[in-house]
Amino acid sequence: MRILTAVFAAALATFAAAGSATAQMFCGERDTVLGRLSAEHKETPTALGLASNGGVLEILTSETGSWTIIVTGANGLSCLLAVGEAWESVPRVALGPRA
Repeated sequence: MRILTAVFAAALATFAAAGSATAQMFCGERDTVLGRLSAEHKETPTALGLASNGGVLEILTSETGSWTIIVTGANGLSCLLAVGEAWESVPRVALGPRA
C-alpha cells in the first residue's frame, strides 16, 4: 500500500506541474491521449485507481508488452507519467484476512 501511495503522490505532483512547457508536451484531452495510445501502440487501460483529489491514475498495456501510465484530472486533462516495455501482469496474491 505504501508503494501505491508513493505512486499516486508522484503522479499528482507531475500532474500539478503540467503548467510547465515540458509537461504540456505530454498532456492532452483524455479521449485524444487514449486514442493515440491505442492507434500508435495498441495500448488499452488495464488498471486504474482513484486519487484522493479526484484524479485517476491509469495503466495502459499492449499484448506486445509496451505500457504507459497516465493521470487524468477532474478537468479531463491527461498527462503521461511514464512509458516502457516488457510489461507482465502477475496474479494477485492474498496477503492476509483483509486482502
